[in-house]
Parts: sequence; structure tokens; C-alpha cells
Amino acid sequence: MCVRLSLLFLKEKTNSTAGNLSVQINKLKDAGYIEVTKQFSNNYPQTSCKITKKGIESFEAYVNALQSYMNPGIE
Repeated sequence: MCVRLSLLFLKEKTNSTAGNLSVQINKLKDAGYIEVTKQFSNNYPQTSCKITKKGIESFEAYVNALQSYMNPGIE
């Protein structure tokens, strides 16, 4: 199950500036790794992100590649 995370939550957890986070989110969105939803709540804009199937698969491949690099010869 994938959860939508708010831009504010991501900003706090990554200790990023709004501008930097916006650039990174756009790159991930353009690559098809996340879905971005923009809506209003109580007249305030809210942006949330959710990882896509492609994003999960790419992240898993990245983690597997790191594990192979860190532990060569172990399968």
C-alpha cells in the first residue's frame, strides 16, 4: 500500500528548501517515479506525492545494485 505524503512532510523530513524540493519532485514526476496531486484545503494549496509502480521497481533495483556493490559475490 502506498501512502500520499504532503510537500510539507517531505520538506521537514528531508530538511530541504521549498525550491530544492520542488525541483527534485519535478524530476521524479517527469521520470514517472511519483504522482503529484495539487488541491486546496481550507483555501490553502496542498501538494502531495505518491510513489508509482515504476518508482517502486526502480528503487528496488537501486537498492539491489547497492547491495551487490557492498557485498560482491553474495547473491
